[in-house]
Amino acid sequence: MQDYTGEQIEVLRGLEAVRKRPGMYIGNTAERGLHQLVYEVVDNAVDEALAGCCRNIRVVLYKDGSCSVEDDGRGIPIDIHAEEKLPAVEVAMTLLHAGGKFGKGGYKVSGGLHGVGVSVVNALSEWMVTRVHRDGWLYEIRFERGVTSQKLKRLSRAEGTGTIQHFKPDPQVFETLDFSWKILEARLRELAFLNRGLSIILRDERPDEGPRERGYMYEGGIVSFVEWLNENKESLTPVISTNGERDGVDVECALQWQDGYNEVVYAYANNINTIEGGMHLTGFRTAISGKVNEYARKRGMLKESEANLSTDDCMEGLTAIISVKLQDPQFEGQTKTKLGNAKIRPIVNSLVTERLDFFLEENPKIARAIVDKCMQAQRAREAAKKARDLTRRKNVLEGSGLPGKLVDCKTTDPALSEIFLVEGDSAGGTAKGGRDPNTQAILPLRGKILNVEKARIDKMLANEEIRTMITALGAGFGDDFDVAKLRYHKIIIMTDADVDGSHIRTLLLTFFYRKMKPLIERGFVYIAQPPLYGIRKGKKQWWAFNEAELQQVFDGADPKEFTIQQFKGLGEMDAEQLAETTMEPASRRLKRVELDEAGEEAEKVFTELMGERVEPRKLFIQEYARTVRNLDL
Repeated sequence: MQDYTGEQIEVLRGLEAVRKRPGMYIGNTAERGLHQLVYEVVDNAVDEALAGCCRNIRVVLYKDGSCSVEDDGRGIPIDIHAEEKLPAVEVAMTLLHAGGKFGKGGYKVSGGLHGVGVSVVNALSEWMVTRVHRDGWLYEIRFERGVTSQKLKRLSRAEGTGTIQHFKPDPQVFETLDFSWKILEARLRELAFLNRGLSIILRDERPDEGPRERGYMYEGGIVSFVEWLNENKESLTPVISTNGERDGVDVECALQWQDGYNEVVYAYANNINTIEGGMHLTGFRTAISGKVNEYARKRGMLKESEANLSTDDCMEGLTAIISVKLQDPQFEGQTKTKLGNAKIRPIVNSLVTERLDFFLEENPKIARAIVDKCMQAQRAREAAKKARDLTRRKNVLEGSGLPGKLVDCKTTDPALSEIFLVEGDSAGGTAKGGRDPNTQAILPLRGKILNVEKARIDKMLANEEIRTMITALGAGFGDDFDVAKLRYHKIIIMTDADVDGSHIRTLLLTFFYRKMKPLIERGFVYIAQPPLYGIRKGKKQWWAFNEAELQQVFDGADPKEFTIQQFKGLGEMDAEQLAETTMEPASRRLKRVELDEAGEEAEKVFTELMGERVEPRKLFIQEYARTVRNLDL
């Protein structure tokens, strides 16, 4: 206590706090945080578009690891700020909570409301250059790690208006400096869908074979978004859309029923994906349920003695986008992505109800097909009710209710427990012999589980392997999934490195994505990486996970000097080998299954590869066949 004095109180000024604790501002200093830098700058440009002042955004990735974002908005103001006595652009770039989004009329609506975006990018960049086209001139100001290194100066005459932000992420801050085309493409495409008529170009100058460039612009807006999501699905209806402004809130909704069984709904507030839902989603769901039930009863399809169709019944097979734009959004929830503004719910509800009422009355044949589908979902749900009860395990401390084939671990702490889903009883026996019984459980799976992409809940629960998995994990599934009841915080898929193993792994990932999505979102699902080769020379033992590692073991020596064993399946290893290479935490390799923040790409991939239509899979195989390596080792 005597050592704790005023000298231990540290005051962080300017952008020092950002550099000291970057994770507080951008999530982390790995891949997610790196891309957040780009999002922050792009969001500023999109806010200019929301203000009606920007039509074009251009993002460029350079070979030196830097990135630029250019827009044709109004340009950041360059006049002297009355309080700070600095150019407004310098204030915005170097001070936290400084910007035009706090109610002084700079922006009506904005995705970023905390004024920390671009200044955080500046703080976490090795260098940053801001150029502004404004008042007929081009201005420039430079920074190094958030500190002004060149004061604002006027460079030359220039036409038009806009801002160019060019920055290089700081290697002292970030664990990775490699921007992902795929991640950026997904977010920029999403923004183009959500902002009708906005053109966004992504250019990558890093590839050795030459630059690649792609543009995104959708005059159809969210209608095009729904069409894009459903392009490999058989649709029951055309895209039904509505938009309007009420009480200062802009609302856009687009929806389409298709013949699948999965509900695909994305809700946005000021271009932010509200992954936890909120008032706009609640208003939408109640409108769908209320109007479908009302129509079904009015037309005699639902008798007075019959129960209403549930909201889930009405939402089965529905793909929808809900986008609201409003002042002062209130975000709640664990990840601050749940919209809490209560007035949004009745606004969305009434707009969707009015549009759907008109559509159903004008299209009786399609309306009947919608109701028929919802009633089939109701019958399947009721048929599955008894099967669902079979999957509800008893209290984990009672020990009963667990499947007999599960070899459980001793600890009851989920954070310390992991379960291996193993292909086949033979490999399951080997894994049982190589496990740590204190923390590692083994669940052998016989054969290939059902493809849940093409099955309703009743058929899914008739599959023994799926019932066994649900029971073993203990957290339920679907809307009843409760991550707090999960018995293992590492769920490790361990299959052979061949075509069948890959197929089983894909079927399991499809099941987790569709029925236990929080497992993937929380990072609880992993894929084991068994070695392809075991190499011996005398008493020395090496393991190689690919051809490159095999060559490294040889290190120029004659391969004939070594004894090489190629593993085609887990069953070819003994328990000791499997434990050392694939199960022992200190020496194994695991791949964590992650879901990109913009999950629409994953949605399309599961539909394309696991859905009813054969043609998309055929085209996929034709496109990627030449790039396949080690298809069946």
